[in-house]
Amino acid sequence: MQLRLVSWLFIILNLMEDVGSQQHPARVRRQGRMNPNVSQPCPGGCATCSEYNGCLTCKPRLFFFLERIGMRQIGVCLTSCPSGYYGTRLPEQTACTKCKPDCEACFNSNFCTKCKTGFYLHLGKCLENCPEWLEPNNYTMECNEIVHCKVSEWSPWSPCTKKGKTCGFKRGNETRIREILQLPSTKGSSCPHTSETRKCVVQRKRCQKGEKGKKNREERRKKPKRDESKETRQENRDRESRRQNRERENKSKMQLRKKRVQDKQQKLHTITISTVH
Repeated sequence: MQLRLVSWLFIILNLMEDVGSQQHPARVRRQGRMNPNVSQPCPGGCATCSEYNGCLTCKPRLFFFLERIGMRQIGVCLTSCPSGYYGTRLPEQTACTKCKPDCEACFNSNFCTKCKTGFYLHLGKCLENCPEWLEPNNYTMECNEIVHCKVSEWSPWSPCTKKGKTCGFKRGNETRIREILQLPSTKGSSCPHTSETRKCVVQRKRCQKGEKGKKNREERRKKPKRDESKETRQENRDRESRRQNRERENKSKMQLRKKRVQDKQQKLHTITISTVH
């Protein structure tokens, strides 16, 4: 109904313009000076037009749009409506209709696709505040669902260890972990801890050959490497032999000193007994 009234309004203006031009030739001259294209046909896309007001109706599949130029509004025919308007197709005429005041772009009168600054888009509506069960996204200016943190199931407990070893001790620690599958949004529940450690007890046992342990590492250092040359192995054996000899000598010296001290104590004891008698 509104579009039909607009079309009739332009037709009436056109008729009034023609009548006025017959009564006042000077006015036609003035309009000619304002619009030098008076004698030219309608612009492209127009089915009917007015010399002063532009298009009145459009050809099929084109949208009628009132374009403001200063204080005037000129009718034009477009293949698609500009931003802030949506196209309506009626049997009488197709036209561009303005979106709601809070809507920057829309699909129709009831469905907005982009809101103006300060509003959040939700299900085709522009809202000043998002509902409680949603959270605002200030980057996209939309109301999004609240996302909570999601984690996987716990892994099995790790082997009982102590200082990186799995043998040679009785009490140690064992650990299990889980992974974060989904990070939370701003209002979502935060992620729980992803690792747990508890005390564990194992049966005391010696480290077997090949197991990790400090004792095994020291023994491996003492063993000659296979790729060492015979001279290197001989030097290592000589060095080890000299070390053992020094240890034996030091041990003998300590025993000798200990024996001398004992002899002195024995003499003092003997002298003391003889003096008393």
